[in-house]
Amino acid sequence: MKRYLILTVAAVGLLAWVGQPFSTAANIHSRGTNAFTPDTIPWGPAPPVVRPGAQFAVLEGDPTASSGDFTIRLKMPDGFRIAPHWHPQRENVTIISGTFKVGMGDEFEPNRMKAFTAGSFAFLDPDMHHFAMACGETIVQVHGQSPLQFNYVNPDDDPNRKK
Repeated sequence: MKRYLILTVAAVGLLAWVGQPFSTAANIHSRGTNAFTPDTIPWGPAPPVVRPGAQFAVLEGDPTASSGDFTIRLKMPDGFRIAPHWHPQRENVTIISGTFKVGMGDEFEPNRMKAFTAGSFAFLDPDMHHFAMACGETIVQVHGQSPLQFNYVNPDDDPNRKK
């Protein structure tokens, strides 16, 4: 009888241990907020740190928090421009689609921009003054450390001031 009880407990324990990865996978997928397919990305209007016309999605974290990781996407129409600015934290950018042109400096100079096509990656260290433009509809993914802040070189370029 004792042997039967030990075998039963061992079998139940083994089944529970073997089934754990499936249970964990089911829990991960049931939340549905830590993985996105292109058609489930939660697009909305971009925050007022960029001029109107772009769409914005937060994929991970809170870019406005005082600390922590974040991942966002910015979808821009053809010709969308971001005036010269800088960030106090490192900015990591992956071009998902379209062509994203980026230039360095304090003035928007299209002839000094380099084109980055889909699949490209770049990082900008803190305080690097840069500007950008979308060629065709363009989606970029930005990840880094919160808070994400835009500091425009020319304060008159800041869309927040134009309210």
